[in-house]
Amino acid sequence: MLTRTDVVIVGGGHNALVAAAYLTRAGRTVTVLERLGATGGAAVSTRPFTGVDARLSRYSYLVSLLPEKIVRDLDLDFAVRTRTVSSYTPTVRDGRATGLLVGGGADRTRAAFARLTGTDREYTAWNRFYETTRHAAERIFPTLTEPLPTRDELRTRVADEAAWRLLFDEPIGVGIEEHFSDDLVRGVVLTDALIGTFADAHDPGLAQNRCFLYHVIGNGTGDWDVPVGGMGALTDALAAAARASGADLRTGHEVTRVETDGQHAEVTYRTGDTEGTIAARHVLVNASPEHLARLLGDTPPPPAEGAQLKVNMLLKRLPRLKDTSVDPREAFAGTFHVAEGYGQLATAHAEAAAGSLPSAPPSEIYCHSLTDPTILGPDLAARGYQTLTLFGLHTPARLFTADNDTARTALLKATLAQLDTHLAEPLEDCLAEDAEGRPCIEAKTPLDLERELRLPGGNIFHRELSFPYAQEGTGRWGVETAHANVLLCGAGAVRGGGVSGIPGHNAAMAVLGR
Repeated sequence: MLTRTDVVIVGGGHNALVAAAYLTRAGRTVTVLERLGATGGAAVSTRPFTGVDARLSRYSYLVSLLPEKIVRDLDLDFAVRTRTVSSYTPTVRDGRATGLLVGGGADRTRAAFARLTGTDREYTAWNRFYETTRHAAERIFPTLTEPLPTRDELRTRVADEAAWRLLFDEPIGVGIEEHFSDDLVRGVVLTDALIGTFADAHDPGLAQNRCFLYHVIGNGTGDWDVPVGGMGALTDALAAAARASGADLRTGHEVTRVETDGQHAEVTYRTGDTEGTIAARHVLVNASPEHLARLLGDTPPPPAEGAQLKVNMLLKRLPRLKDTSVDPREAFAGTFHVAEGYGQLATAHAEAAAGSLPSAPPSEIYCHSLTDPTILGPDLAARGYQTLTLFGLHTPARLFTADNDTARTALLKATLAQLDTHLAEPLEDCLAEDAEGRPCIEAKTPLDLERELRLPGGNIFHRELSFPYAQEGTGRWGVETAHANVLLCGAGAVRGGGVSGIPGHNAAMAVLGR
């Protein structure tokens, strides 16, 4: 059965929904085909624990890169809340449990740096460093929803040679070591360069720089905010906006083939027991470049590889800390860094590169429900239950290929053991139980994400991130492919990655000839 539409979008993640909403508002007919039973992709909320009324952001979990422009343009019923604390990093100095709390005002943060390092030097360097990145962010972020600038155009727009050298020219480790002396402070800064990115601070390929850039430019501030209602609230709002303007959203429809002559395309899909084909002028693909190549019968790009552990937990209470100077409600409200000193991160990378799980796995944790308790049912909230989200670093997919289940179990045990070294009580004692008496904890390796979401190699960015300027073959918007009427609208586009909607916006603009 052959039907026709202006645009077919393959995949129903948040970027697809952004594209669908823009295109239908511009008068195009749009059909979205999603393989799974619901739209949203990795930006969804679910109740992962049997019989427990806690709706967690199961995969992606914080928002920084979503432009306010998209929220306004699409009239989205969606909000974020700012975290009161930026981060807390526990450590032991001179045999004493202590840590670095960043947040709660300038005076308090200055005192925390002085207490940890003995002077104001690192605090002064911290402010100088992030003033440099903020200056660049204010100039770079608005370009992400404009046609791609050239490298020279972007450099002129940044208008700060020190910032350009820090972010674009030299490995980020050079700048970190120039600015900071304390190993723990250096590690806290470096973590933003390693989220889902397996690289050393001095990697000459600068993958770490590209990751760092995207983590410090969001909305011109670099702030990472909590989505009210969980990440699913965003995709629910996007789906509602797309439907309201006329988009046809079809779940349970798996696309199996895309054929095009550059002007007209046909998209073949299957449902549970049927097969169909839709003819369209344009095809947008909210899937990885690797998957797109398979659909087209083209040669796939080099395989991608993810490098993270994602853990979701529900607690009866937050654990007490060995550092009694900090309230757990503050420590876990921001990003709680574990085993992320500069030297620890280098060791973990070296161990993983040699083929072993890190002996002290680095990770970062935060509690969504402290900032936004609406994700918990009224009874859980009244009883003081809290969520914890953990994101582990330096665990590339290659470490799980021999035996994913065994490696997952070993890594989770080692990761929680590192956390426990800073707690006054074992985390296990704080875990809630589901309706069948099982601890409320789940872990996802890169291979789990590949199986569940078809992320290539479990890579949350679909492939290595790109600098946000035009390069050979990137096209006007960074969404173009070798086929004139087939566009990427997902994380694999230039300026893709993270929960941003930017590739969806840019693909829609390309279709509309903007």
